[in-house]
Amino acid sequence: MAQAIIKKQKDTGLWGGNLLGTSPSAAQGIKDIGTIPQYRRLVQLGVPTGNRAFKLADRLLFRLLSRDDDPALLHEYQKGAKGDEGYTIWARNLIREGATTALAEAGQVEDPRVRGAAHRVASEVSEFLRSPLADKPFVRSGAVTILNPEARPPTWYCVAMVASMPNLQRERAGFRDRLVHYLSSPPPKKAYALAIGKKKVKPAHLMLGDPIEADGKGTPKDLPLALHFIELLARLGGLAQSPSATRVLNRLLRDVDQHGVWSPKGLRSLPKPVNRISYHIFPLDAESKAPEWKQVDVTFRLALIARLAGWTLDYV
Repeated sequence: MAQAIIKKQKDTGLWGGNLLGTSPSAAQGIKDIGTIPQYRRLVQLGVPTGNRAFKLADRLLFRLLSRDDDPALLHEYQKGAKGDEGYTIWARNLIREGATTALAEAGQVEDPRVRGAAHRVASEVSEFLRSPLADKPFVRSGAVTILNPEARPPTWYCVAMVASMPNLQRERAGFRDRLVHYLSSPPPKKAYALAIGKKKVKPAHLMLGDPIEADGKGTPKDLPLALHFIELLARLGGLAQSPSATRVLNRLLRDVDQHGVWSPKGLRSLPKPVNRISYHIFPLDAESKAPEWKQVDVTFRLALIARLAGWTLDYV
């Protein structure tokens, strides 16, 4: 599987398959996942970062951090960026942020290139969180509600990047606290778009508040995404501050048996993701006919979250 990342880099670009709902990949016939999600998935699988697949991908990811303006580095965004400077700038920034996150998750947190890129992202988001735009981020553009072009809310990549960099969290404790508070707030209910250059883009990569959707009992609409978000909050030290995250986590823990295995009644199949942002973390266990296959990933994530939260696990 590790070598697959090399082929993905050539065939599907960085995101592939319209992973974030923002790239034109699907329109170009690309359905597979691209380099950055595959790279992050290999990290989750515990593949040694000295593996050839990582070394080849690192060359590309570090080049993306160098602010090289080679059009080829836009990958699947090249077509949409032609003749549109605003879209080009947006695409390069999004790609750079994704590359920073992937490298940070792979353990490159003290590399000066990664640290520099991470601090730039943190500074922009921190300025947004301190501004009035955090409370009123929308404007009207004709008949469409759009995000204010000056707003810089956190993305899934920004949050994962900060969660992977403990030193950055310590150095910018105020920013981390503001970020956790923002992510614990109810998200806006209105639909909106991003005005990027000459185009309108879906905002699937942004986080305007708490992304978890759950019913009154704490059952999430998208279990893999909820687990991903809860884990990020645990890494940020902010799990207890999120009402929805704690409610969903408590609901899941009620289905954990005396052996620590997630065993909900009536489980017939593996929970399916709704948002592909959780692709790299769920499921990690290879599909098999063994009945426990449906439980492995959720059990593992719950145990990991508990460990990150500092809980003591004592199962038979």
